[in-house]
Amino acid sequence: MIRKLSYALIGALLVAALALGLVFWKLHTALGQPLQIGEAQTLEVQPGDTPSGLFQRLERDGILGDSFWLRLHWRLKLSGHTLHSGEYQLRPEMTARDMIGLWQRGEVVQHTLTIVEGWNFRQVRAALEALPTVQQTIVGQSDDEVMKRLGQEGSHPEGRFFPDTYSFTRGVADLELLQRAHSRLETVLADEWQQRSEGLPYQDAYEALIMASIIEKETGVPSERGEIAGVFVRRLEQGMLLQTDPTVIYGMGEQYKGRITRSDLRRPTPYNTYTISGLPPTPIAMVGREAIHAALHPVEGKSLYFVARGDGSHVFSNSLSEHNRAVREYQLKRRSDYRSSPPPRQSPAPIENAQ
Repeated sequence: MIRKLSYALIGALLVAALALGLVFWKLHTALGQPLQIGEAQTLEVQPGDTPSGLFQRLERDGILGDSFWLRLHWRLKLSGHTLHSGEYQLRPEMTARDMIGLWQRGEVVQHTLTIVEGWNFRQVRAALEALPTVQQTIVGQSDDEVMKRLGQEGSHPEGRFFPDTYSFTRGVADLELLQRAHSRLETVLADEWQQRSEGLPYQDAYEALIMASIIEKETGVPSERGEIAGVFVRRLEQGMLLQTDPTVIYGMGEQYKGRITRSDLRRPTPYNTYTISGLPPTPIAMVGREAIHAALHPVEGKSLYFVARGDGSHVFSNSLSEHNRAVREYQLKRRSDYRSSPPPRQSPAPIENAQ
């Protein structure tokens, strides 16, 4: 009797071992199977999707087989893992195990929004609206309404969002991206303001931001930012008008068609620094850290004027007579991409548009 029981136990153990071996082999085979796709594609996981449901969907689509064993594997080994919603990049060389690894690590596809130095808020909004991966919640709302939703009621949006590349996953709200860019600007501005040079003619950090936006629009040559800041700071200190074309262009709004005329320079707007004293009321563009730093650390010197060479760089002058000579020289060499800079009001040189 004992011997018969022993044989029965051995037989049962063998059957169990064979069954376990079969299960192991089936799991190994299911996990090692390649994805049946000819090219890279995106698997979108919605909030509320489950691994079991995804395995079954992929089996129906012919991308995977043996979904039962894959579902069993997740229950046995990964039941405590959270499946993050988002997009997962599937590639032809991947196996089911590789795909599950992406799910475990939450390696969802990252999209990007780039806010460029010198953009205005209208351009930022257009860039957001052009992204199909962003949830559009502010389309049709006024700038004032957008700022109110950001908790900045009464604030002008220009210059309030830091130029940078922001990564996000599909479905993020446009307002969330704006909040990130706004918070980043506030952090950078506060940091730079704490380290500012002494004796600057700004009442607060916001005035420094306004100046930085003018610097941002006046030059594409990073090494000149501090010197241009020095010119504008000295003009403020001496009570001179800033007379900078980018502020005129900003004040013209949609009326600007690529060129400004002498009548535009004489036409009063809150931003026309040929007719108003001091700084304009708000920034005129989005501002990078370098321009903010330059506004808060202007280069010392005596120059009060500058004129563009036509290649993006400038000639700086200490006196009106020097400036007029530089204007005459570089006006003769003007190209289609010529950039102007703040000549004195009485200068006879024609004024071209600033980019």
